[in-house]
Amino acid sequence: KRGPKYSFPSLPFRTAAGKILVLTEQKMMMALSGAPFACSAPSLRPIRIRPVASKSSTQSLSLPLHHPRLFSLFVPEVEEAVAFLHSEFNDVDNLVAHNTSRVLKAFQNARVGSHFFAGCTGYGHDEAGGREGLDQAFAEIFGAESAIVRSHFFSGTHAITCALFAMLRPSDELLAVAGAPYDTLEQVIGKRDSDGLGSLQDFGVNYRELPLAEDGGLDWDGLATSVSPQTRCALIQRSCGYSWRRSLSVNEIGRAIKLIKLQNPNCLVLVDNCYGEFVDTIEPPMVGSDLIAGSLIKNPGGTIAPCGGYVAGRANLVKAAAARLSAPGLGIDCGSTPGDIMRAFFQGLFLAPQMVGEAIKGSLLIAEVMATKGFKVQPSPRLPRNDTVQAVQLGSRERLIAFCEAVQRSSPVSSFTKPVAGATPGYASEVIFADGTFIDGSTSELSCDGPLREPFAVFCQGGTHWTQWGLVLGEVLKSI
Repeated sequence: KRGPKYSFPSLPFRTAAGKILVLTEQKMMMALSGAPFACSAPSLRPIRIRPVASKSSTQSLSLPLHHPRLFSLFVPEVEEAVAFLHSEFNDVDNLVAHNTSRVLKAFQNARVGSHFFAGCTGYGHDEAGGREGLDQAFAEIFGAESAIVRSHFFSGTHAITCALFAMLRPSDELLAVAGAPYDTLEQVIGKRDSDGLGSLQDFGVNYRELPLAEDGGLDWDGLATSVSPQTRCALIQRSCGYSWRRSLSVNEIGRAIKLIKLQNPNCLVLVDNCYGEFVDTIEPPMVGSDLIAGSLIKNPGGTIAPCGGYVAGRANLVKAAAARLSAPGLGIDCGSTPGDIMRAFFQGLFLAPQMVGEAIKGSLLIAEVMATKGFKVQPSPRLPRNDTVQAVQLGSRERLIAFCEAVQRSSPVSSFTKPVAGATPGYASEVIFADGTFIDGSTSELSCDGPLREPFAVFCQGGTHWTQWGLVLGEVLKSI
C-alpha cells in the first residue's frame, strides 16, 4: 500500500558469500504477490520479515535486523565490512561468554558482597575485606598464586617497574626476549638515560635484548641459546607496543617460557600483560610465567576503573613487588582505597570480558576497512587477536595527525579540542594522542595514538561498543 501513512522499504538479500543485495520496490511487490521475477544473484537468502499490526488495524512490514536503513549512519565501507565479519563477531561473543563465566566463578568463590565496597582511609588497616577479596578474585581469574590490585599503581609502567625491581638485584641480567620494550620502559631499564634517577642499570643490573625474527615474531632459534647462567629475569612483552610486529599469543608465551627454563631453571619470567587480558581464555601464569603486571585503565578495568594497576603471580614475588610499591616490611595489607574506587574496581573487573570483546570487534572492523583502502594493517584482517591493539600504517606525519584528529572529533569527551603532537614523559619520540575518554588516558575506552616517526603507524584500541568505531571510521575516511 502507498500513501502518506505508508512507506515500502527495500528488502535486502544476502548471497552465500555474505554480500548484501537490495531488491527494488517493484520486484518486492512481485515477490510478495507470488509473481516470478528475474534475478541474477546466486544463492540468495532473503532476510525474513514479519507483519506487525498497526494502530489502524492495517499491516505494515517491520524492518529486519540487517536492513540498510539501520546502518544508514555507517559509510558503505563499514557496512560491507560488518557483513563480512559476522562469523568473527560470533567467535568473540563466545570468548566473552567463556571469560565472563570465569570472572563470575571467581567473584562467587571470593564471596564478594556489598560490604567490600566500603573502602577505607588512613593506613588502610581497618579495611572491610574488599582489598583481600579483590586480590583473591583477581588471582583466581588469572591463574596466579597471589595478586595485588591497587589504586596506588598509577600506570602499567609503574606496576611493571615494581615487578622488575622485585626480581632483580645488582649484577643480575635482564633479557628482553621480544625485541625492544615499550618506550616508557627504556628509562626504567637504563636503555635510555634516566639522568641518574635510579634505573636498573644505575643499580648494576645488566641488560640484553633479543631482536625479533624477520616475520615480526619471536626469534625461536636465537631464544634457544640466549639465556645465560647470569640471566635472572626474562621480560616478555605480550602486546606490540609501538613496534610493527605481531602481538604474542599465550601459547607462544608458554613455548618461550619452556625454552627459557630449559636453559636456566632459576631464570624468572615477567610478562608485560598490558592490552592482553581477556583476549584469550587463558593467561600467562597458566603457562608458567612467574609474574604478570598491567594497568587497570586498560583491559581489566572494564572502562570503569578510574586508576590503578596490578601484579600477579608467585606469592613471594608479589610480596616483593608490593614492597617496591610501598616499603619493605609493610606487606600487602595496607594502603587506603576510597569506597567509590573499590566498587569501581570490582564492577570494572566483572565488565572487563565484555568490554574487551567490544574492543576486539572494533579492531577487526578497523583492519577490514583500512585494508580495503590500501593501508597496511597489523594484525591482518580476520586473523585471531592476541591483544586489543590494531595498528594501521599511514605512511606520513600528516595522515597520522589527521587520523587522530578525526578520532578526537568523534569522541564523547573534548570533541571540540584538537590533539597536538609533542614530547610526553617517558617517550623517546613526539607522540600524538586522541583520547576523548571519561578516564584520563584510558585505553580500554576508544582511543588511538602513535609516535611521529617512520612508518607513521597509528595504534587504535578500546571502545565500549564496536559501533562507535563504525561511526569513527566514517569520519576517518573523510579526513585521510
